Amino acid sequence: MADITYVPTGAGFLYLAVVLDALSRRIVGWAMADHLRTELVLGALDMAIQQRSPEETIHHSDQGGPYTAIAFGQRCKDASVRPSMGSVGDCYDNALCESFFATLECELIERTSFATRSEARLSVFKCIEGWYNPDRIHSAIGYQSPRNCEEEYHSRDHSQPEESHSPVAA
Repeated sequence: MADITYVPTGAGFLYLAVVLDALSRRIVGWAMADHLRTELVLGALDMAIQQRSPEETIHHSDQGGPYTAIAFGQRCKDASVRPSMGSVGDCYDNALCESFFATLECELIERTSFATRSEARLSVFKCIEGWYNPDRIHSAIGYQSPRNCEEEYHSRDHSQPEESHSPVAA
């Protein structure tokens, strides 16, 4: 899943694009910039591709301009990533990203005034890599952090059929 939000600063908005792994809720790609051009979402996609080496993965987003750009579609094609987009005006089909943004807003943005984009960039980085991915627990993944969910998933023997399709089956 992927989406874009903004962080207000005294120097103008800092835009944040994220790619979120739906299984673990981990932010696997992110990029920040002072603009909403296609390069922003390409940066987040490139980071996700580098971390995951995806093949036949679905990248789901809304129909925002950066995600409908030819360059974005070409990058997806080159990486064997299949782009998927929700219907216009459907606020529910990108709920995982919206949930992350709500957490970011509540835990960081509403509590801090950023004078510069650099200050905001550093704080967002610390929030994603220093708290959200390694420590933030989620009820949907068995009250684990994204990192722990992935560690558990990768430690399981996937050659045997599971009784549950949940990523955190007991």
